[in-house]
Amino acid sequence: MWRIRVGERRFGSCVLTVLVDRQRLSSIAHTHHPIAAPVSGVNLNRLLRRAGREPAARILDLGCGEAAWALQALAHYPDGVADGLDLSPYALERAAAAAAERGLADRLTLHERDAREYPADGGYDLVLCIGSTHAFGGFGKTLDAAGRHLNADGVLMVGEGFWAVPPTRAALDALDATPADYTALAGLVEVAANAGWVPVYAHVSEAAEWDEYEWSWTGSLTGWALDNPGHPDAAAVLAIARNHRNGWLGGYRGVLGFVTLVLRRA
Repeated sequence: MWRIRVGERRFGSCVLTVLVDRQRLSSIAHTHHPIAAPVSGVNLNRLLRRAGREPAARILDLGCGEAAWALQALAHYPDGVADGLDLSPYALERAAAAAAERGLADRLTLHERDAREYPADGGYDLVLCIGSTHAFGGFGKTLDAAGRHLNADGVLMVGEGFWAVPPTRAALDALDATPADYTALAGLVEVAANAGWVPVYAHVSEAAEWDEYEWSWTGSLTGWALDNPGHPDAAAVLAIARNHRNGWLGGYRGVLGFVTLVLRRA
């Protein structure tokens, strides 16, 4: 038995006993939503503008997936360069293709490796960690680990889940979570403050962004399964999509929130 949360950007879950490659599953699920978070393109761009980096910014994306955030950052900072880290070869393959299509391949370096093991040189101007705090053991540990990659005036952008309202039993069951797995939004800001960070901006994902993300995630899996009925994983993938959709609609929709914090050192 294993847990698949909403891709490598983890926001929801369903638990099934299946033999499906999780990284491949995540790649399929994000076919129509490479941002891989409940954030629209408009708000992604707003966040990058608020980061306010120089044109030659050096950028690091921890758990980059298909590198949608890093590539858009390069579009904002035309003389910048970026490193993207992820464990999924499928996501990195798509990231490389997207970089080539956008003419940014020479400015983006992709690394198939564990973000926890990437050496910190303290030289990045902007570090992104959107929905990947699980890789470091949670939000607080992410602030510490990601902060080591930043220079003194650098900006850390972290996307994390929070309880928008007190969690219901249905939400906890759908997420395979406990109440302690997330905090309220004010609690996240307090954790950041205690670690020496202050928010200079934040975006709280709206219901429409969540719906677009979840319908895209479950719909991409469903479409793939229906288009490949003879594939040995088709039935399992269809069941994953169905269970996840039921857990979202009947459990954590409107309960789990998501915020992208733009942080600087206090």
